[in-house]
Amino acid sequence: MSTPTTVSGFTADVENERTAQFWFDLVPRVLEVHGVTRLAARMVRVRFTGEDLHGFPTVAPEDHLKLFFDRAADGSPNVPVVGEDGRWNSGAHVHRDYTVRAFDPSGPFLDVDFVLHDHGVAGRWAGAARPGDRIAALGPRGAFLVKDVADWYVFAADETALPALARWVEGLRPGVPVTAFVEVSDAADEIPLASAADLDLHWLHRGAAPAGTTTLLVDALRAAELPAGTGYVWVAGEAISIKPARRYLSRDLRLDRDSYDVDGYWRRGTRNHDHHEDEPGDSHDE
Repeated sequence: MSTPTTVSGFTADVENERTAQFWFDLVPRVLEVHGVTRLAARMVRVRFTGEDLHGFPTVAPEDHLKLFFDRAADGSPNVPVVGEDGRWNSGAHVHRDYTVRAFDPSGPFLDVDFVLHDHGVAGRWAGAARPGDRIAALGPRGAFLVKDVADWYVFAADETALPALARWVEGLRPGVPVTAFVEVSDAADEIPLASAADLDLHWLHRGAAPAGTTTLLVDALRAAELPAGTGYVWVAGEAISIKPARRYLSRDLRLDRDSYDVDGYWRRGTRNHDHHEDEPGDSHDE
């Protein structure tokens, strides 16, 4: 019997040769802003700290947590209450899902990258964040780890999924072929991506087109020449715009289910979007 996969002290609950799933207790936390770093014209990294981060679980590039932007009557973070059955009242809060960009248990420090825009509560909060600000958080509730055993990788993501893509490529083994397509507004939103893999990176600029309305990612994916061997394709962005990618990968290329994932990170016109509630097959539920 093979040894169970263990990452950062956490052992997989279910796994096969290519993937591993982890489940964690759903823990409410209060985080404090430690610092804010500008990454690009419309992206900042907020570093959080706080006693509640001790024991924080993260093992995979797509790990995410919910951040809560509503406030209690006294102005303090409105912390969600999790019942004994593990449920909480999502309708009582204003929340958004964010990728765990990095976690350093020695701080402890948690890094979360935010896209800045003035039409959303999260972007406005991040644009004004200062050290000492406090915010409530919940999760991660689990993780889906794709083991680094593929012969090659192809990634296609917009800026909302860029933190996960960045974490993914920096963790891949040296020399493995990776093609990555990233859609952003323009060159001012491009950021350096560190990787020991053989990374072929393509920035796709949508210009004045609203985010989530172009076919740039799907077109790039269709035009890509996939190498021989067993690979893995990951597509993430606005849920409706990337739906054709799922059909292409499953029906046209006939990839098996462990060889791809198409994940709706957000949906135009939908607040408090939870990508676990997308259509069946949209993502690997945790």
